[in-house]
Amino acid sequence: MPQCGHNVLTLRLIKRSTLRQYAARFPKAGRPLGDWARLVLSGTWQNLVETRRMFPHADQVKVKSGRTVTIFNVWGNDFRLITAIHYDRQKVFVLNFLTHAEYTRNTWKNRL
Repeated sequence: MPQCGHNVLTLRLIKRSTLRQYAARFPKAGRPLGDWARLVLSGTWQNLVETRRMFPHADQVKVKSGRTVTIFNVWGNDFRLITAIHYDRQKVFVLNFLTHAEYTRNTWKNRL
């Protein structure tokens, strides 16, 4: 497993192929998604405060299932990347990628 200093595990990104699918669907988001993935893979976050050091606009939202997801702005304010971060296991799961308009309708919260 990748490690960084003092035996701290770096984050693992679970399904990078999903990011490639989003990039194919929304070409202008391709480079920002790749940049986001590289930054995530270099991280060792333990909580949202540490996540925000790298991504100041990251936000947590509670969804219908009662779980909390972390939202990242992509390409300024055009897209939202919805993830589940398991800080205890150092894993970031990609759940959804929405346009700003899709995100603001809030219907996505009922599916998670």
